Amino acid sequence: SYEETLMILELMPYRACYPLLKLVYSAAANASYNMGSNETNLIISKAEVNEGISVKKFKPRARGRGYPIKRTT
Repeated sequence: SYEETLMILELMPYRACYPLLKLVYSAAANASYNMGSNETNLIISKAEVNEGISVKKFKPRARGRGYPIKRTT
């Protein structure tokens, strides 16, 4: 449920919990504003995370060439 998710995300020590907490708050606010439902009645059925953007850099190599590095975030 919504309240359990907030309690779990606030107590977990991971760095990714804060953006997820903001996402859950925003989803609850949108649901209460758009559909007129109460926040305590919300149920989170699915959370999906895809790849982030990749940072593209060039590593200097021999004879003035560059080697591309793609670091995923």
